[in-house]
Amino acid sequence: MCDYSLHNVKTRPAKVGDKLTTRQFGLGTRGFYAPEDASVAVCVLPGTELSFAEGVRRVLSWHWTNAVIGHKTAIFRQINQDNPRTHHDALEFPDGQIVLLNLLEEGQHATVLQLPAEQLPAAAVGTKATQGAAYV
Repeated sequence: MCDYSLHNVKTRPAKVGDKLTTRQFGLGTRGFYAPEDASVAVCVLPGTELSFAEGVRRVLSWHWTNAVIGHKTAIFRQINQDNPRTHHDALEFPDGQIVLLNLLEEGQHATVLQLPAEQLPAAAVGTKATQGAAYV
């Protein structure tokens, strides 16, 4: 997904193996872009696993300094879904810490390791084709 304030920016979905970089899109929102076109926001689905080239860095907005989170892997999440006028895109780190994508420093490099398992349509559950199959 792409955060609510990126709806006026050209977007594309993330793919496994994508090399992404964090960027301020000039609309008060940070997101990811791929090196082939910095003007296109790459939208990441909740549950996508990302690997960063270095320990993730965030901006501590209350005094405009930076902090290293210390993890190189994260799972993309959507939070604050009940509030349409706030940022939703976030990363969950191995220690359970959740940080809004909007608070990450610009210029950090990540790779899409794995997309989330696709949801099965409700009509397909319980059919012969799906009986005995395990879904994550």
